[in-house]
Amino acid sequence: MEIPAFKNMKSKRGPGPSLRSPDTTTIILFLLPAFVLFLLFLVYPIARSIYYSTFDWNGLGPAVDFVGLDNFRQILTDTVFMTAVWNCLLIVVLSLIVQLPFSLALAIMVGRDLPGRAFFRAVFFMPYVLSEVITGIIWVSLFNPDPQQGLINALLVLIPGVQPQLFLSDLNMVLPCIFVVLTWKYFGLHMLLYMAGLQSIPREVEEAAIMDGANTWQSIRYITIPLLGSTIRTTIQLSVLGSLTQFNLIWVMTQGGPVNASEVMATYMYRFGFVRFQLGYGSAVALVMLLICLVFSVVYLRLARQPDYLGGM
Repeated sequence: MEIPAFKNMKSKRGPGPSLRSPDTTTIILFLLPAFVLFLLFLVYPIARSIYYSTFDWNGLGPAVDFVGLDNFRQILTDTVFMTAVWNCLLIVVLSLIVQLPFSLALAIMVGRDLPGRAFFRAVFFMPYVLSEVITGIIWVSLFNPDPQQGLINALLVLIPGVQPQLFLSDLNMVLPCIFVVLTWKYFGLHMLLYMAGLQSIPREVEEAAIMDGANTWQSIRYITIPLLGSTIRTTIQLSVLGSLTQFNLIWVMTQGGPVNASEVMATYMYRFGFVRFQLGYGSAVALVMLLICLVFSVVYLRLARQPDYLGGM
């Protein structure tokens, strides 16, 4: 039974505010510029690369010499390309076991109550600000085999019995030297990411662990690193993709030499595409690189899908 007064009050109420549906036109207009740029600078170049990869084309005139999948067969049977893939994988492994742990250790040290930590943050991040071309020129000068021109050899000859080293001309030393430069260049970026992650960790959690009897190492092992899980996964993905597509620094320093000892996939692609003007073959190499990076990204994102303790996800 309904009370009359309540019934009259109910009848006088106007229609409540209805939930307005999203303005589809507005959404489309805001998304349209980004969508056009996405099609123009990503989808279209990939589609053209797929087209040109089936031709023996030098970039001059129309592509008419159709070769089908021959370019891809040549890539998979070329020992130089296999060397380039191996060098990329070696840089990836070294980055994961040397560069990232080193960056994490420095981030923990600098992010704590270290005297002069602001100065160290600036110094460690400074190499990342430099362009890769400038970085390569600087280190080529440092690795110069002439002790009168190269700082490193000038210091080595001061040690009795030590001769100047041909760092970038030695088949066994060139890739480790390049990795040293890559680590010097990029560890500041990873350190900054780790420091940002450390700032999001509640200090009370670490203090509670210390009060429960955990020492510094145990606090880092069981508290800090697990809470940095999402940041660590991000840096791993950036490091691997950056290592697989590294070009500028290696090309400036060695151009993939000596005797292909420092060849990577990007320098291999550039050599055939823009030095030898085999743009059809170079497009096929670019697609192989894209496929490798895409497969890694998809597999890694599935395998590394873990709960974010700080974000509650």
